[in-house]
Amino acid sequence: MPHDLSRLCIHSITTKPWPLATALERYAAAGVGGISIWQDAAQATGLPETRRLLDASPVEVVSYVRGGFFPHSSPAAREQAVTDNRKMIDEAAEIGAPLLVLVCGAEPAQSLTESREQIREGIERLIPHATASGVRLAIEPLHPMYADTRSAINTLNQANDLAETIDHDAVGVAVDVYHLWWDDRLKAQILRCGAQNNLYAFHICDWKVPTMDMLLDRGLMGEGCIDLPLIRSWVEAAGFDGYHEVEIFSETHWAKDQDCYLEEIISAYREKS
Repeated sequence: MPHDLSRLCIHSITTKPWPLATALERYAAAGVGGISIWQDAAQATGLPETRRLLDASPVEVVSYVRGGFFPHSSPAAREQAVTDNRKMIDEAAEIGAPLLVLVCGAEPAQSLTESREQIREGIERLIPHATASGVRLAIEPLHPMYADTRSAINTLNQANDLAETIDHDAVGVAVDVYHLWWDDRLKAQILRCGAQNNLYAFHICDWKVPTMDMLLDRGLMGEGCIDLPLIRSWVEAAGFDGYHEVEIFSETHWAKDQDCYLEEIISAYREKS
């Protein structure tokens, strides 16, 4: 079991009711090692103040969330997506985040194949700016239920294919158990990440049974049916030694006292993941 809180990272969205300053204060007091910051939290705080808070905190910024959304039927919209992602790279660099997570997007008016090609083109166009800024890019495959508008990259095999086609060390993948736990090829694809040295992030939560809302009812580790210790063993066998990032969207958990909720996160991380 991963008892060391220095490897625990919590996404700012997980404790959404807290402003960023409060989240950093509470995480630090609890001994949490890292935070991944969502753009809305950084913008609400202000980027200079976000950087000041991070510089003053023992909590390390792990990633900035979330870029992507490259596919569009309109060339002008695709160009705007690249511009928006360059801005997110700038924001990540400004706050000192070494990684930008990409939710790649999809366009329901065209084929998934065409959307995937536009995703590749969009990411390739970002590489020079990302490299110059010292920010890496992580392709996050999303569950197939999101293939309509959120992501045409729906399996780790597709993410690996894309990263290997691009073939640049600025581009890797993020494994989120909520999106990938069902895949019977998951172990092989995680080990493939290890062989390519492109596993840049590992996100954890649980799939509740029944799930009442596909977006806003994620569970704490141990609340659902995902075999988290097994998947963690594959991730570690692939050579990953980075943060375990708790990323939970949950109206139920957001409604709780967030100090109590943080204690539950830490307990679940120690005992169930």
